[in-house]
Amino acid sequence: MTRTLAASENLYGGGMAGEAGLAHLRWASRLLSSQAGTSVEAGMFEAVGNLAGVVAFSAFDVGNQDAAARCFRFGLWCAEQGGSWELRAATLADMARQAIYLGNLDDALSLIEFAQVRADRLTATARAMIGVVRARLLAMLGRHDEARAEVDRADEHFVGRQAETDPPWLIYYDEAEHAGSSARALTPLAMTDKRPGDAAGRLETAIRLHSDAYPRSRAFSRTRLATLNMTIGDPWEAVDIGRQAIADASMLHSRRMSEELSKLVRACEPHLSIPEVAELSDFATSAMTNV
Repeated sequence: MTRTLAASENLYGGGMAGEAGLAHLRWASRLLSSQAGTSVEAGMFEAVGNLAGVVAFSAFDVGNQDAAARCFRFGLWCAEQGGSWELRAATLADMARQAIYLGNLDDALSLIEFAQVRADRLTATARAMIGVVRARLLAMLGRHDEARAEVDRADEHFVGRQAETDPPWLIYYDEAEHAGSSARALTPLAMTDKRPGDAAGRLETAIRLHSDAYPRSRAFSRTRLATLNMTIGDPWEAVDIGRQAIADASMLHSRRMSEELSKLVRACEPHLSIPEVAELSDFATSAMTNV
C-alpha cells in the first residue's frame, strides 16, 4: 500500500496519493490496537508510521498543510511507539521541510537537530539526508560557512552509504536526490557569490541521474536550475532548461511545483526584453494554473 502511494506521488505529485492515502491510513491505524508480540507490534507501528509519512508528504505537496501536519505528528508518534530511530529521524526531517516551506525557520532548525539525536543509530544515508536539510537551513539563515561545512559532511556520509542497509522510506535518497537536495543548500551561497558554480553542477547531475520513477524530482531540479541561471547565469541557457521543466511539470499535481514555477517567472522579470525569456515567462505563468 505504501509503495503504491509513494510511486504515485513521485510520478504525478501528491494529489491522487493524498486523497487515497488518508482513507488507507485510517484503515491501517486501526491495526495498532490489535494484540501482538513485542516484535510484531513494533513492526506494525513502524509500517503504519511509514504510511503516515507518505500520506503527510502527499498532503504537503498539494498544499493541505493542516492534514500534512496531523499525519506527520501521527507518524512521529508511531515511530516513537515502535522504537524506530530511523523512522523518527526521517519524519522529523520531513516536518523540518514543511516548517521551512511555511517560513518557520527556527522551528525547522529545532526539528532537524532533534532528528540528529542518536545519529549513531542511523544509516549513513540518513545522516547525509538530515545533514543536507540542516545545511539548507543554515544557508537560509545566512550562516554560509557552516552550511558549506555541513554539505561537506553530508557528502562524506553519502560516500560511505550502504544502500542495502537503508529502510524502505530512504530508497528515494539516491545519488540524484543527494545532488539535487545539496544543490538547494548551496543555492543561497551561489546567489551571494553571483556564480552558479557548484549548485548548478549538482542540479545538472541530479537531472542526468533521476530515473523515470522520479519525474517530479527531475522537474524540480530543472526548474531550480533554470531559475538559478536566469538569476545569476545565462538567461538563454535558462530558457532552454525552463522549457523542458515546464513540459515536465505539466504531468504533475503539486502546489510546490507551481510555486517553483512562480520563482522562475519572477527571475525572468529583469530579462523580459529578450523575446525568448518573455515567452518562457508566459508559458510558466500558464503552467502554474494547471499544476
